[in-house]
Amino acid sequence: MNDSLQPSPFHRGEQQLQSRSGVRDKMERFGRQVIRDYMPDQHRDFYNQLPFVFVGHADNNGWPWASILFNDAGFITSPTADTLTIDASPVEGDPLKQSLNNAKGENLRLGMMGVELSTRRRNRLAVHVTDHSDSKMQLQVDQAFGNCPQYIQQRKLEKISAAQQLPLETEALTKFDQQAQTLISNSDTFFVASYVAQGTGEKSDGVDVSHRGGKPGFIRIDNETTLTIPDYTGNNHFNTLGNFIINPKAGLLFVDFNTGNLLTLTGRVEVLLDSADTEYFAGAERLWTFTIEHGWWLKHALPYRWQLEQYSANTNLTGSWPEAEQLKQAEKMRNSWQAYDVVDVVEESSVIKSFHLKPQSGQSPRFKAGQFLTLQVRLNGQKDSRTYTVSSAPADKNYRISVKRELEQSINKVSVSNFLHDQVSVGDSLNIKAPTGNFTFDSKQARPAVLLSAGVGITPMISMLRYGLTEGLRHRKLRPITFIHVAKDHQQRAFFDEVNQLATNSSGLVTAYWLLTNTTKELKPGIDYHQQGRLNKEFLQAVLALDDYDFYLCGPVGFMQASYDLLTDLGVQDRRIYAESFGPASLVRTIEPNSTSSKQVGVAREAIIEFTNSKLEQSWSQNDGSLLEFAEAHGLQPEFSCRNGQCGACKVTIQSGSVVYPTAVTADVTENEALLCCAMPAVDNDNNVVKLALEL
Repeated sequence: MNDSLQPSPFHRGEQQLQSRSGVRDKMERFGRQVIRDYMPDQHRDFYNQLPFVFVGHADNNGWPWASILFNDAGFITSPTADTLTIDASPVEGDPLKQSLNNAKGENLRLGMMGVELSTRRRNRLAVHVTDHSDSKMQLQVDQAFGNCPQYIQQRKLEKISAAQQLPLETEALTKFDQQAQTLISNSDTFFVASYVAQGTGEKSDGVDVSHRGGKPGFIRIDNETTLTIPDYTGNNHFNTLGNFIINPKAGLLFVDFNTGNLLTLTGRVEVLLDSADTEYFAGAERLWTFTIEHGWWLKHALPYRWQLEQYSANTNLTGSWPEAEQLKQAEKMRNSWQAYDVVDVVEESSVIKSFHLKPQSGQSPRFKAGQFLTLQVRLNGQKDSRTYTVSSAPADKNYRISVKRELEQSINKVSVSNFLHDQVSVGDSLNIKAPTGNFTFDSKQARPAVLLSAGVGITPMISMLRYGLTEGLRHRKLRPITFIHVAKDHQQRAFFDEVNQLATNSSGLVTAYWLLTNTTKELKPGIDYHQQGRLNKEFLQAVLALDDYDFYLCGPVGFMQASYDLLTDLGVQDRRIYAESFGPASLVRTIEPNSTSSKQVGVAREAIIEFTNSKLEQSWSQNDGSLLEFAEAHGLQPEFSCRNGQCGACKVTIQSGSVVYPTAVTADVTENEALLCCAMPAVDNDNNVVKLALEL
């Protein structure tokens, strides 16, 4: 039969969220293949080996509840592929027990989820009760499907003896008492029941129970009755939140893995699709709130204890509410100098050192893979700033910069880079401004990417590569990446082992190639390097299959320009080539960028410049150069780094007047701001005396 004539496996609430996420058509096709009205044999075997199963239902008053049924392994059997027998009864005080007793529970719809915490496997069912006794129930399968174990923490199960089992205690509650708040705030796992009852008779109309996991602290206790919970990237079924859209009620079950206590709650929910708090919570796609209606403590209910063995890799990529609050505060300070401690220094090659930097505030502002930070040190009694690309990934706790020693420098001048190499060690502190920059990597783009670098230009590429892999893990879809790096020799080459390990862990979606200008006979071709000499057309044609790629370039200016020209000669469009552009690494493109300068009026011949904070007013003419040069000539010491409009370190606020940029700038700047290094006073079209006031 034509699938299009069959009812959708998803109801309108699930479909609404799938459409909002841009996966509606994909999930409809996928759902018809994986959501069945029977259990595959592996699912039947899976349920049969479990000692417990989670169940969701709605009581006679329409309140959903999540429960746990348990017995010795084998208590769940499946006489046929679409039926189940469960040899267990809910504990006293569990609302499921009363619901089953009402009319013997016949036709009661249940959501079921089997979870094996030791292996992190889980599968789900939608069923209805066909028969029930005090100790057994017969179930008919409505829907069956597997489920990815993204946020399940691995735990080892232990059953306690009958002598250790304490008598059951039940206690009703309508708000979170102190014991409940402690359990919830420390939880890394809970279970949630939801349901829709539209009366359509479709199999998508029923009860669902699901698992939610995260770091301890991922549930925010707003007050004695309300919780706020993040929703992470999942399987795009949206079973739980889709139910919430239609019927905003939920049942929550918290298991105390150390005591066997159960906390079961029911209440109202609100889905927050556009909350401002979402952006500060790592991994959150959206939020939802739960407000308790009533609940039960079922103390000493379980004869099991669980020992935490390890968190899910996906869980480690998410945040907590304390971290989110720290990040919110850090973002407020991102344009200010902040103190960072050097917690590790690593020799990456004969010329490159990595410095691992931990914020004294406890939290770094966010950054995008490929961006650079501004670092300030004191040299010869003067403050000196320099920009360095962040070589760590956005998911890392600390910043990492990887700095190349400058081999050629003025005899009497110490560079910031060499100062870091020679003078900075673990325990020192540095002043840093948060990363910025437009050379960033889009992990959600399906088009394959080529990361092409030379020398210390590897630094943004290692960040992009690691970011692409972590986002691929989170979203279960990795953008294919080809990594190509050119080094003078193997001693100056950095991150060789790290990149190769990342490629090994990528399931074939990352391929790494290494080129060396100079080799030695000890190096093995194909293992230690893939080509001797410079990058050329023949090598690119050999390693890149015919496809449409995005190219990312970073390295010395000569390498950047030669690579750009090589790619355009091969027919690569300019818009497919992204390049680092701060510091000296400017690229001459065959197509002019859509720069700020193209939208500017002319440069004034003369102007009166006022630096308001310094209480200084002076006459300026075009011979005085940029506003940065003008300020320095009059004894001021503005912050700066790149001096070519890329890093934004010299950005100041314009109090009155306007500026023009004779050369293109790429740093983010508004009409009320000026980049001193490139800006000049703008001509006044009314032929008035040009006046410009700047906060400096």
